[in-house]
Amino acid sequence: MALFYLVRHGEAIYDHLLENGFWGFGRDFAPLSEKGREQVEITAKDIRLKGAEIIISSPYTRAMQTAQIISRETGIRVEVDIDLHEWIPDQNNQYETSEESFALAREFTKFKGEYPPGEKMKWESLTSMRQRMRRVADRYADYDKVILVGHGMVFRCLTYIKTMRPAEIIECTYQKGQAECEYSFT
Repeated sequence: MALFYLVRHGEAIYDHLLENGFWGFGRDFAPLSEKGREQVEITAKDIRLKGAEIIISSPYTRAMQTAQIISRETGIRVEVDIDLHEWIPDQNNQYETSEESFALAREFTKFKGEYPPGEKMKWESLTSMRQRMRRVADRYADYDKVILVGHGMVFRCLTYIKTMRPAEIIECTYQKGQAECEYSFT
């Protein structure tokens, strides 16, 4: 059984991405804001993270920056897992504005994350996201202590928590093949 420290990336800044034509997956390049870096600097000093064996990061810029700051503070190596990415609002990568992305997120919420019977929506379903996150968790379940750096929505689907603040740590235990992480707030 592994002890996972789920760390949501710090606050990101998206303003310049759309101005420069980065839409769809281009939003994944969003870096941490100054406030986000400050949030993560505080999180990186959390004593719970010191004994971890490895840091696994989402491939998104804001998560990799978060992992790098934690690594610098703890001396723990970072690896990137491409499946530890955020929820996909448009699996065809066709949205061009934040408003379109937000509309797809509202649609996801309206249908509670699952496609209506007989329909295929643009967005990644909750079931698909949970299966993806379980595969990620299973890959690292043989470690004793692991820091997973990623995104609130995917961590929420793995733990069933309601919210997760930027740079927040959720501590949970996970056993390979388990349906979800068991967590407690500390």
